[in-house]
Amino acid sequence: MSLFKFLPGLVILQVATAALLINADASAHGANWALIGAAGAIIALLVGLWFSSLADHLKKDALAQVREDFARERERFLVAAEADKRTIVEESHNRIVEETNRAHAKANFKLGAALVAMLGFAGVLLYIELVTLALVTITTAGGALAGYVVRARQDSLALKKKAAEAALAQPYTIEVIQGGKTADPPRPALTSDRKRA
Repeated sequence: MSLFKFLPGLVILQVATAALLINADASAHGANWALIGAAGAIIALLVGLWFSSLADHLKKDALAQVREDFARERERFLVAAEADKRTIVEESHNRIVEETNRAHAKANFKLGAALVAMLGFAGVLLYIELVTLALVTITTAGGALAGYVVRARQDSLALKKKAAEAALAQPYTIEVIQGGKTADPPRPALTSDRKRA
């Protein structure tokens, strides 16, 4: 505690004052009160300077502690904000993927129903002996199914590639703290800068 840092100075001041008063009382007949007062003032001034120095050191220590706590809390907030941002990006990506899968499932069901209807129609045509028309219908249904499968695979690969690029494209910043101030990190020299130098 800061009280104990000031206590020795207070004790010294009281002892010096008591010694001056005892000395003045002992030599009361020819005491030079101006000299005793000047000695008391010098002692008070020295103790005052000592207390001022102690107070300055205490203030600097407290300020350094507050700065350190502030920097620690700021770093904690930055880490928490980055984690929250990452969580939000992942949640939105998962929601987009779920909605895309749901839309693909609906489209797959509609396509499946249409293909079953076409194959049923082709079956009816085969039954009534319109073979050429039935084969054209079956071939068309098969081509539509193959095209849809290829398109779905391309969309899936493109979505994965886009998600990977988005994850890699997130900005990554480095902050360098020097003397309590944030400074920009040193930039590497470009090849054109190297040629000029």
